[in-house]
Amino acid sequence: MLGCSDSRLAAEIIFDQGLGDLFVVRTAGHVLGSEVLGSVEYATSVLGARLVVLLGHDSCGAVAAARAAVEDGLSVGGFVRDVVERVTPSILAARAAGLTSASDVDEHIRHTVDLLLDRSRRLSEQVEAGEVAVVGLGYQLAEGTARLVTSRGDITEEDETGS
Repeated sequence: MLGCSDSRLAAEIIFDQGLGDLFVVRTAGHVLGSEVLGSVEYATSVLGARLVVLLGHDSCGAVAAARAAVEDGLSVGGFVRDVVERVTPSILAARAAGLTSASDVDEHIRHTVDLLLDRSRRLSEQVEAGEVAVVGLGYQLAEGTARLVTSRGDITEEDETGS
């Protein structure tokens, strides 16, 4: 699972899993860097994970900061600027598509799933071969629910006969 580093997004709690049940990578705004890509590839190639879940959420501070940078020209310093710059293309894509700010998180989830597959040849090949699927989920903090935003690939469970 790749998710936002926001403490309200604890994957083990959200998905009712115990310690060691999930392989979790978290960054502010679920942004991708080489460390994240390597970690996801490790999960699928070495650990045998068959599902990559990208988990975004409403009220995301990184998305709000990128929105403020685009709409109001507000900027941040230090390495936070790198996070905002990695989210900004999602905000720009949402505006280009005529979407309102209410759609920014969903657009960032879609953009990040696409970017994950564009940047990781290994993961893309695993999805094309039907070995791995990638889903983007949007989590609503107040409701405590996750909804499907986007998906790539398809994995069907084999029955006991192996067919």
